[in-house]
Amino acid sequence: MNYTELVVFIIYLAAMLGIGVFFFFRDKGGEKEYFLGGRQMGPWVSALSAGASDMSAWVLMGLPASIYAAGLGQSWIAIGLAAGYILSWIFLAPRLRLFSIAANDSITVPQYLTNRFLSKSKSMQVVCAMIFLFAYAIYASASIKACGTLFNTVLGINATLAMYIAASIIIGYTFLGGFKAVCWTDFIQGLLMLAALMIAPIFALALLNNGPGTTAGVAFPENFWNLLSSGKADWRSWADILSGLGWGLGYFGMPHIIVRFMAIRSQKDVKKSATIGITWNVLILIFAVLAACAGRLFLGEISDSSLVFITMVRTIFPAIISGILLSAILAAAMSTADSQLLASASAFAADVYRPVIRKKASDREMFWAGRFVVVAIAIVAVIIASSPGSGSIMDLVGNAWGVFGAAFGPAILLSLFWKRFTFPAAVTAIVVGAAVDILWLAIPALSGTGLYEIVPGFIASMIAGIIVTLAGKGPGREVEALYEKSLIVSE
Repeated sequence: MNYTELVVFIIYLAAMLGIGVFFFFRDKGGEKEYFLGGRQMGPWVSALSAGASDMSAWVLMGLPASIYAAGLGQSWIAIGLAAGYILSWIFLAPRLRLFSIAANDSITVPQYLTNRFLSKSKSMQVVCAMIFLFAYAIYASASIKACGTLFNTVLGINATLAMYIAASIIIGYTFLGGFKAVCWTDFIQGLLMLAALMIAPIFALALLNNGPGTTAGVAFPENFWNLLSSGKADWRSWADILSGLGWGLGYFGMPHIIVRFMAIRSQKDVKKSATIGITWNVLILIFAVLAACAGRLFLGEISDSSLVFITMVRTIFPAIISGILLSAILAAAMSTADSQLLASASAFAADVYRPVIRKKASDREMFWAGRFVVVAIAIVAVIIASSPGSGSIMDLVGNAWGVFGAAFGPAILLSLFWKRFTFPAAVTAIVVGAAVDILWLAIPALSGTGLYEIVPGFIASMIAGIIVTLAGKGPGREVEALYEKSLIVSE
């Protein structure tokens, strides 16, 4: 155990928990304050929080590991994510913020999709909440698993124990501080992630001649530097390219990311937030790819590709610096897990508990119901993460990302850009997208094609939404008037 790195980790975790305590005592607002920060988040915090809640530990461990092991053909994931993120800020963010305000000041994605159609039905909120609880438990497990791997590798602490420690800290500041605590911790964590990903590969390339890889001789897999090859059969390489680009579709339906668009302080701040967020995201992805390539050149062959970033940092830097840089993995994991837990809590408390289970529940009762959901989801996530058959960090992220993107992406896009889109069509699109995504993953004949399940799921969801809308009678004059009113304001 390196005690210097341990002290750095402890200080970092204590600081994150301290932010939650600060906002717990400072803010005494209602549900919009706890779940959406009162729509008062500035451009820097909104932008980096949206980015950090997206880029979990997989960007420091999973993505570099894939590229390190198979070559640049795996970097299509980064290309797809960059494209999707840019498009979501340009087209989605401006309209979603204003449409969500016009739709009865909605504070969650399910609320928006219900109020956008002036519907009294609770079916949308219940369906969305069920998908949230299922997918977020899987997604959060990837972040918690990364924390366990980090503590086990660096400090020798039992991985399962480390997962419980990390989950406790994340629960602590999310439970206490709500949306503002999550956004401010994400802001700090986003800066740390960017610094670590920029510093490590630059130093590795500068010290290339003195690295272990130079001494042992660097061996590259076949077609390592070929962007159009993933080291598989030709048709599988093209499936990998399409799958990588398909990752970008997830941004149109990722609740814990797009809720940041709804929370931005003003429409003027949306453009500034977009510039900051897009710049951060592109830099993160570029340096994640560079970290994999630099790691291959500097380290040569290592036994576990998922540890390429950790190994590179610990080889180059003294303990106090490596402790700070490796805290970026904690930052990446925690900044995603906290957002997911809060999104789950808001979906249950605001969309199920009070509307369906306890219609006369007070704000205080609803808040506590949401907080207990934070604890419950975190416990389930730890159980999944500690299971031997849970798969890799990248697998877990990919599974959850696919469900969200396929289920919610088409419904969100159609609700913002098609006046005739209807409530039944939105519900159908969500159910079909989630079902096709899960079935594509579960059926060997389909998953064996190598095509990422989000692609067929997204397409099926979009087609279902369009067909049901065209087959129906339309949304009604009041719903169309709401759409036109929102569109005039947004323009």
